[in-house]
Amino acid sequence: MRFGLFGTGPWAHLAHAPALAEHPDVELVGVWGRNPDKAAEVAKQFGGRPYAEIDELIADVDAVAIALPPDVQAPIALRAAKAGRHLLLDKPVAFTAAEADEIAAAVTERDLASAVFFTRRLMPPIAEFLTEAAAAGGWREARVDHLGSIFTDDNPFGASPWRKESGGLWDVGPHALAVLLPVLGPVAEVAAMAGPHDMTHVLLRHTGGAISTLTLSVDAAPAAAREETVFAGEAGIRPVPGAQWLPTEALGRAIDQLLAAAGGGPKSELDVRFGAEVTAILEAAQEAATTGRTVAIRSAR
Repeated sequence: MRFGLFGTGPWAHLAHAPALAEHPDVELVGVWGRNPDKAAEVAKQFGGRPYAEIDELIADVDAVAIALPPDVQAPIALRAAKAGRHLLLDKPVAFTAAEADEIAAAVTERDLASAVFFTRRLMPPIAEFLTEAAAAGGWREARVDHLGSIFTDDNPFGASPWRKESGGLWDVGPHALAVLLPVLGPVAEVAAMAGPHDMTHVLLRHTGGAISTLTLSVDAAPAAAREETVFAGEAGIRPVPGAQWLPTEALGRAIDQLLAAAGGGPKSELDVRFGAEVTAILEAAQEAATTGRTVAIRSAR
């Protein structure tokens, strides 16, 4: 499958470009970026050629892989889907449910394959745990603590303006939801409160009755950084296992899922429809934190 890569930042260098270049069933045709010099650099290192125009690259490929901020990703993804191209997107799909739903509708209308890169869901120990937990059922609650400290000199993601502006809710919140939803099911109501720096505390009522709580930050005090997800219910208390962080391997699995779906196989569980569901919850959490009101999710997909 011929891919075009959109994006030239740290995530493109660490995950997207090497995963596409190394995949045996992918041809990396070209790279587009907001900085033409960086696009040329990525193309030289990983293959393909730099493109100056978005639509020119879309026209030359079967699928697009996007490693760009959500507000830049969303319109490019929509243009690509309307042109009949398969989508490999980053999380979150967009900053608004309306934009994410529009992309999902275009994918559905044209019967396209799609996958959203929820890194942790693509790591085998975590994926296997979630499958077993969903089959066990009987869960009454879950707790997610996902607090990092990215604004340090040695962290390339700290230079990302959208992460600084949108904080942990939009950056690590998608990872938390991608773990909770397959076990506890869709979300019906969202409450939230903002804490110091970018910290957000989120309370979710799932349609099956379970309650989950999320504490999210990318600007935590370094000594307070932590990552833990725990489910509790009839089977007792079960923490989600840790897994080695291998983004290139994880993205390779997302590419495998997209290729399988494009070839007539099952759709990825992490397709753009799931990405739109996550976006709707994040938008509701942002509204709840701002207004102090509990926000109902308009539709449980």
